[in-house]
Amino acid sequence: MGYLYLGIAIIAEVIGTSALKASNEFTETLPSIIVVIGYSVAFYFLSLVLKTIPVGIAYAIWSGLGIVLIAVVGLVFFGQKLDVPAVIGMFLIIAGVVIMNAFSSSISH
Repeated sequence: MGYLYLGIAIIAEVIGTSALKASNEFTETLPSIIVVIGYSVAFYFLSLVLKTIPVGIAYAIWSGLGIVLIAVVGLVFFGQKLDVPAVIGMFLIIAGVVIMNAFSSSISH
């Protein structure tokens, strides 16, 4: 269940962060509400994750995949551009998450 909860936490954080951009400094009501709900759900599920996955590993996966997904959301929904160094950096983040999951003895599978 740890990885399912981690997936929910990541998606909720991405939704909250996307709404943060749309909230226009908390002047737009609906996006502001989505920010609060998104981050609340994200941190709640992250707290559940920590019962089964070490905090350093869980946070690395959560933040790493969150960075990549937010960059994709920014590209698709906000027209933000990704240059080659940004894409390479995100590839390295994904590679790091894969390496941790595949080879780290810190993760209980």
